[in-house]
Amino acid sequence: MALHMAMDVVRDSHVSLTAQIQNFIKMEIGDGILHPGTRLPSSRRLADDLDVSRSVVVEAYGQLVAEGYLEAAQGAGTRVVQHLTGREIVPTLLEESRAPGARWDLLPGGGNLFAFPRREWLACYERVLWSAGPAAHAYPPLAGDPGLRIELARYLGRTRGVRAAPEDVAVVAGFSQALALLCGVLREQGVEALGTEDPGHPGQRQFVRESGLRPVPLPVDDLGLDVEALAVSGLRAVLITPAHQYPTGATLCAERREALVRWARDTGGLIIEDDYDGGLWYGRGPRPLALQRLAPEHVVYAGTASKSLAPGLRLGWIAAPAELLARLLRVRARHDLGTETLTQLAFAELLRCGLLDRHLRRLNAHARSRRHTLEEAVRRYLPGASVTGAAAGLHSYVRLPRHTDEAALVAGALCASVAVRGAAAFHARPSAAPPALVVGHAHLPRSGITEALRILRAVRSG
Repeated sequence: MALHMAMDVVRDSHVSLTAQIQNFIKMEIGDGILHPGTRLPSSRRLADDLDVSRSVVVEAYGQLVAEGYLEAAQGAGTRVVQHLTGREIVPTLLEESRAPGARWDLLPGGGNLFAFPRREWLACYERVLWSAGPAAHAYPPLAGDPGLRIELARYLGRTRGVRAAPEDVAVVAGFSQALALLCGVLREQGVEALGTEDPGHPGQRQFVRESGLRPVPLPVDDLGLDVEALAVSGLRAVLITPAHQYPTGATLCAERREALVRWARDTGGLIIEDDYDGGLWYGRGPRPLALQRLAPEHVVYAGTASKSLAPGLRLGWIAAPAELLARLLRVRARHDLGTETLTQLAFAELLRCGLLDRHLRRLNAHARSRRHTLEEAVRRYLPGASVTGAAAGLHSYVRLPRHTDEAALVAGALCASVAVRGAAAFHARPSAAPPALVVGHAHLPRSGITEALRILRAVRSG
């Protein structure tokens, strides 16, 4: 049945096409225009009508099913649920938010709150709370507490090989603030575009766009960023995740690391190194050292406690060349008055006592066991698929056989109460993306990972 639905999308909007479709359908239901029981066009028909990738519509429909707006039944199509009224509207989910109602949540970006070192954090916080002088309760230094900057310089040098003195380090409210400040400085310097990895974080591309720069996608393969593509792009700045590429897990190889540094020196370009995993490395062999150590004058190194501790702390840091750091702080002074001091002091104590190292050893052991379970489950339940990339972070990249209908698998999984994200959502050109899944695994029990993959096999076979 070739149904039609009056709808339009805006291609140059900061709101993704998937979110536009979701928002439109929710609004039409809320306004009583789409009535209970109304059958909607198939995902293929609506994608053709809107001239978008089918995966965009499939993901939108799937999420609306998960939220209880739509229902899908074999042979009956997708319909507005019978019981819904306009008063049951709920906020649109963010790109990294969880899927309500899904029994097994394999979405990336899942936190590790279960592993938060509560006892150690409380002890550190209590010590600094009792020992902190009047300065800890005044407005904080814009670049961060001096004691934490000292500890960060020591820690980053010891664990990442970062070349930075304490005065080269600044404390920020997570990587998002660091990126916003960098975009502001680049705009002041006349830079209009920023190279981004493709595939890469879709929310990050949107963030760059909303910060006034044009994100330019650069291809990524198993060796990391294609530096030759960067060299011919005319770009003056690039954002990269060299240790554990997001989302593929690729590690930038030594030859390309050297080529990237040559590009920066030859062009005067800026490299933004996003070391987002926060010390979560449990693969064979040592963790790659920071790219920043090869060219500290051309690289801004950025890290965060979001993965190693909790994103709610809003705690991150950057190491940057002196002149650039001064510019970043001038831009920051227009927007806020620094990062909360007591949290900084507690984190400094966690570093000073070696408690963060001990916590990371536990967390890496936990994540390693989940990664191993995922690899075993993929071999057992998804023949022809493979887990690729470095064993690190909180997610893994699962390549699917070429003939796999990724969009149908993702939508079917959601209907079966398994939330998982397809790789197409991370590509600047989703229609050209080879089929894959980006699986958040570290936050689940091992039995949950196995059961979720068993359900994926059933969906794929059905």
